[in-house]
Parts: sequence; structure tokens; C-alpha cells
Amino acid sequence: MTTIEGVELDIGPEAVVVTSATPLTVLSSAIAGGGLGRARVIMNLHVEKNRPWEDAEVGLAAFAARRRLPAPWVGLLTAAATDRARVAIERVGDLAALVVASVGLSNRVAAGWSAPAATGPGTINTIAVVDALVEPAALVNLAVTLTEVKALVLAEAGVRCGDRAASGTSTDAVVVASTGRGRVVRFGGPISEAGWVVARAARMALAEGVGRWQEEHQ
Repeated sequence: MTTIEGVELDIGPEAVVVTSATPLTVLSSAIAGGGLGRARVIMNLHVEKNRPWEDAEVGLAAFAARRRLPAPWVGLLTAAATDRARVAIERVGDLAALVVASVGLSNRVAAGWSAPAATGPGTINTIAVVDALVEPAALVNLAVTLTEVKALVLAEAGVRCGDRAASGTSTDAVVVASTGRGRVVRFGGPISEAGWVVARAARMALAEGVGRWQEEHQ
């Protein structure tokens, strides 16, 4: 599968695995290795919908060991079908972004309206890799931009949570990674160049994923 230089992508029924030849700088809401750090691998592991999240790191570590994935790694869980994850790449000038999204819409929420509840594995998990030297504040910007895109895609697809527009699902996760080479990126908002390439790639991947889920659950 075409990707960006030095980054490999493996999509299958067990997981989505992004592997980099060199460590990436990663900002994420991942259940294992989340926050700001470094990683060679980003993995999005498929699990059963009702699986408890408390043993997440054990399951992710076992998967990484079995697949001989290099450390350090960042791990997500999803009940969505990982083999149906959608991928998009966008470029502008010397900037490129790869986005891979797994989408399930069973447990929709409307942020600010849906009450607190017990949570399970993440459902809409979005991973973006930017081929640039992205500063930490810009990584935060890009995570916000990805979330804005997700909410817009759901609204445009008419996804509802009761009588409200759905903003996502109860346990969505986001990962933004930088290769650390090339142009220095200070901004990641929607009208910055980095924000634009990430948002465009995310829109394509998420819209395909949402549309597929809707077709299969009509």
C-alpha cells in the first residue's frame, strides 16, 4: 500500500499497524502509551465490543510480542472492524499526511448532551502521520483539527444520537504523529498548510468509513 517514506501500514482483521523506520513524535489519547512521546509503532487492535478495557496494556503487549513489533509503541483498542479501516494520503508542496481511520457507530454520543457512562473499546479511531517536523503545540492543533473534521463528517452524513447530531462515539481516540524531518511546522489549525493536508486526508478516510458503516447497517 502506498504510504509516506519510511512508514509502513498493515491493515488486517486483528489490527491496524503503522510502523516507522525511525521513531515518531506522537501525541495521542491512546489507552496505552498516550500523551506526548516517541514511538516506532502505532497499533489499533480489534477486540470484542464488551471486553473490559482494564487489561488493555496486557493485550496490546502480547500482540506486539507475537508480531515482533519494535518498541516503543502506542496502542489503541477498537470494536470496529480493523480490516475495513480506510486510508487516505494528501500532499501540498513538501508536506504530506497519511490518515487511517477505523469506524463504528454503534455507541454514538453528542458531546455536552450525553451523560457520563461506562466505556468500552474505542470505536472511531483516527491515526494521522505528518511527514514534517511538527512542534508539540502544532500536534495539539492537529488533534483538534481532526476532531473538527470527524464532527463535520458525521453531521454531513446525518448521524444522530437520539434527537441530537452525533459528535462521535463514546470512546473515540486520536493519534497525531510527526516523522521529525523536513519542514518545521508551528501550526496545525484548519487553514494552516499542515492542518489542511491532515484535514483533507481525514475527511476522505472518515467519510468512506462512515458511509461504509451506514450501508452495512441500513
